Amino acid sequence: MALTDPQSITISSATSSLPQTNSGNNKGEYTSADGLIRLSAAHTYGRRTRRVLRLDHSKITADPFISSTNVKVSMSNYMVFDIPPAGYSNADVLAVYVGFKALFSGSSDALISKLLGGES
Repeated sequence: MALTDPQSITISSATSSLPQTNSGNNKGEYTSADGLIRLSAAHTYGRRTRRVLRLDHSKITADPFISSTNVKVSMSNYMVFDIPPAGYSNADVLAVYVGFKALFSGSSDALISKLLGGES
């Protein structure tokens, strides 16, 4: 089963549509028209179930070493659920995620700001 097509994301007040561009067994990919934003979802089954939601973002910016040249730079951000084959229901996993999300998004994303600043 696929995610809703298209997906939509807002980054710095700019909303981008991400129509599905690839699908296969246990995976799907959604890409912006300019190819600079890609959302992927993938599932791996084995001794543990691994579910990954990943966002890859690229932009064109001035080269810090050659000021007259622009370069493409990229980053990624992803979330992994690593679940044992038994013992956690989807509701259990969701409850853990909701607590985690509240931890990192509370206080104006202060925890993530500190993480990005190198704090541990």
